[in-house]
Amino acid sequence: MSKLTRRDFLKTAAAGAGALSLGAFLDACSQVLSPTQPPAQAPLPTPIQPSATSMPPVATVLPTLPASIQPPTLTASPVPIPDLVVTTGGEPEALVRRALAALGGMARFVPKGASVIVKPNICVAYHTYEYAATTNPWVVGTLVKMAFEAGAASVKVMDFPFGGTAQKAYEISGIKQQVEAAGGEMVFMLPYRYVVTKNPKAVVLKNPAVFDDILKTDVLINVPIAKTHSSSKLTIGMKNLMGVVQDRSAMHINLGQCIADLNALVRPQLTVVDAVRILTANGPTGGYLADVKQLNTLSAGPDVVAADSYAVSLFGMKPEELDFIVKGVAMGLGRSDLQNLLIQKIAVGA
Repeated sequence: MSKLTRRDFLKTAAAGAGALSLGAFLDACSQVLSPTQPPAQAPLPTPIQPSATSMPPVATVLPTLPASIQPPTLTASPVPIPDLVVTTGGEPEALVRRALAALGGMARFVPKGASVIVKPNICVAYHTYEYAATTNPWVVGTLVKMAFEAGAASVKVMDFPFGGTAQKAYEISGIKQQVEAAGGEMVFMLPYRYVVTKNPKAVVLKNPAVFDDILKTDVLINVPIAKTHSSSKLTIGMKNLMGVVQDRSAMHINLGQCIADLNALVRPQLTVVDAVRILTANGPTGGYLADVKQLNTLSAGPDVVAADSYAVSLFGMKPEELDFIVKGVAMGLGRSDLQNLLIQKIAVGA
């Protein structure tokens, strides 16, 4: 074999490179120009998987905003229950139902299966309810119905009239008919059913004889009528409880204090003051329609002192003008500072 010179090597290398270039060029052209061969697809690049240290961690807790720009918390505020509710301008049943609804419902005062006593004012057997000496019968009947609606096991209604017999007073007042229509029971307060009871908080009335059922009942609803009284100026809720005591004549020696003492022993869970018709003169027995003023009003609440204090205003008087209210406040039985109480007024007829 002859020796390859450098000149011959360079010529041979140049010719080979040209052949390679031409082959590559022709091959490329054939890929582009051939109508039957699709272009070669370039492989997709393999995605780069992030490592634990290649990316910053994602925050799982939002940063706390400054207090000055914090969004408001959307929480429902509970609606406060009023200390006293006053309803006006409707029929007796509507007045009672609207008042009790605003107070949280009758179930607030009457648990299921409870024994209930409703204590109206049925002091005389002389007049029908129009004379405003006795509690409105539809107010009483509605309270009986609502007590049963709340789940009461029994509802009794009673008073101790001082004018005429209980049987006649129950009937002529119209209360017996409404109570029995509602499923309640009218009870006669027989003398042998009174029990001498110690009253440790009393100033004067230390051992009153109280009707037995009153002492044993689960719930006592006090439902007086608002009217004038020759001895105490007015008789409303606190004084209405005198009807559960056997010897009421002895209480008149120091009437204001004795009424307060009695309220320290007998504590109604609910007081409903009937001011549908009020007796403005010649109370407590009345007898003249000219003395009656129709207000179509009712006030209700758990505080008998507050209920009485509001009812006083219906006669153009102030709570401090009634001795039994003053004594009751002093004994811590309730409040008469109406300006500091939450009182809700509802116009039923509006």
